[in-house]
Amino acid sequence: EDTSAPGQPFGNVLSDPMANMAMQYGETLANSGKAYVDKNINKWISFDKLKYYFSVDTSYVLNKLRIILFPYVHTNWSVHYSKAEPAPPRAEVNAPDLYIPSMGFVTFILAIGFAFGIQSRFSPEQLGIVASSTLAWLVAEVIVYLLCLYLFGVTTEVSTPDLVAFCGYKYVGMILCIITGLMLGKLAYYACLTWTSVALAYFLVRTLRLLILPQAAVDGIAHGNKRRNYLLLMMAVFQPVMMFWLTAGIIGYTPPAIPVLHTKA
Repeated sequence: EDTSAPGQPFGNVLSDPMANMAMQYGETLANSGKAYVDKNINKWISFDKLKYYFSVDTSYVLNKLRIILFPYVHTNWSVHYSKAEPAPPRAEVNAPDLYIPSMGFVTFILAIGFAFGIQSRFSPEQLGIVASSTLAWLVAEVIVYLLCLYLFGVTTEVSTPDLVAFCGYKYVGMILCIITGLMLGKLAYYACLTWTSVALAYFLVRTLRLLILPQAAVDGIAHGNKRRNYLLLMMAVFQPVMMFWLTAGIIGYTPPAIPVLHTKA
């Protein structure tokens, strides 16, 4: 018998032991991954450079989230420089950071674990597979973009950590889509996905065109050769595609039908 109060899609889901176990395991898995990255990060990038991307404060995080979700109200997209170097994120809201992508990744895995618990299909192995595949897709995206930059012969100021940051901003919208879908259903999920996808594409175009199309920084118009324009368009369009790819299976999950055994009278 369903004892959930009317109008409450979650009912008593927060007290569901399976959902709580999924959240706890997801948090443990995320913390383990974070510890591994912290231990080995110096093999991939210098600590001083890494520190720049985590130089954020509360004001920066809130403003950055606002720009990612509502980029249409943001007007100044240029990045200010200090002593010939880009200003740190806490002093320049348009500068890329790795704090929001890393926290977004962890929160996304927790949201997946919570969804699995609600759908009664949680298992540590399944959540581990999702976390590994999500990270693998992120790495693959960055490699593809670096390869395209090389093959297209595009010289740009976009660094590898910058690409990781821009690829990681999609987790913000993905988290909102999963929460919305779990609470309000598939229609609300698709509405949220449409909004966050278009907003992210707009955000990436306005941010990356100043780096990939240097002439755009002068007069605000996206000049440049066709290869640069194609690369910019590909990066802006591919992120929403990945948002759908990584979240649709969670919201669209249908539990297997339980066969009904008929007994003879």
